[in-house]
Amino acid sequence: MIARLWLGVGFACAALSAAAQTFVVPPELWDRPRSGRVMLEQPAVRQAVGTWLAQPGARLVVHHGAGQESALLAEELRAWLMALAVEAERITLRNDLKPSEPLTLEVVRD
Repeated sequence: MIARLWLGVGFACAALSAAAQTFVVPPELWDRPRSGRVMLEQPAVRQAVGTWLAQPGARLVVHHGAGQESALLAEELRAWLMALAVEAERITLRNDLKPSEPLTLEVVRD
């Protein structure tokens, strides 16, 4: 079921994939309990994965800030993406944001 949902999201986002490649994950996501459903309902996550699906061979890069909290949130986001059927080898974590900046997801073509 999740695979079909991602496939549908991929088709819906295919037209957007050429224009928008970076998606900001709002800090409010981390203020509440998370589940697969919450992640699927998060527009930034849904759009990033849809764009990723529309570009075979692309990678998802999770940009995060310095510090333990930001790194832990990036690791959790990576785990959720894998739980939602994104291949682990297609997800990269990159520590290149300021500590106060929210996580971002970027779709990068190989």
